[in-house]
Amino acid sequence: MVIEVNKDIDRYKESVVLGLTARQLIYSIISVVIGGGIVLLVYPYVGLTTSAYIAIPVVAPIALTGFYSYNGMTFMEMMKLKLHFSFGNKALTYVSTESADEIRKVQLEEETAGKKKGFFFTGKKTKQTEVTPVHTGSKESAKKSLMLMLFAVVGLVVLFVVAAVILKMYM
Repeated sequence: MVIEVNKDIDRYKESVVLGLTARQLIYSIISVVIGGGIVLLVYPYVGLTTSAYIAIPVVAPIALTGFYSYNGMTFMEMMKLKLHFSFGNKALTYVSTESADEIRKVQLEEETAGKKKGFFFTGKKTKQTEVTPVHTGSKESAKKSLMLMLFAVVGLVVLFVVAAVILKMYM
């Protein structure tokens, strides 16, 4: 008697309807209802094609939440993690622990070691450079720029909808 077992038993998903898991089924129903509602509400003002273009940015994240998976994370978990890594981490800075005197001592030791070993030394002095700490933007400035981008995107979407309504009313 031969019983076939899936090789990757951890990734086994039980389908509920039409090969969809319960999560996929719930999120697909939610996205269809919300997308259909947007299309039906906006359709009399701007037409079918434009209302579909307005509904797509709203429906896409909902559908991705149900269907998309990366390393066992859902779409929302992955986006939260990406936003945390982009804006939640503190900035790393480097501050040199060596002073100019320490660097000069090391250079003198290298020069004298080179003379003792019989290496050819030209006597040219190298330019002394000082290491300064590098500071990147702070967390507050990153949050401020994120909020600015968010408001700009929402403003552009609202502007697009208003322009589509006005265009449809006058044509």
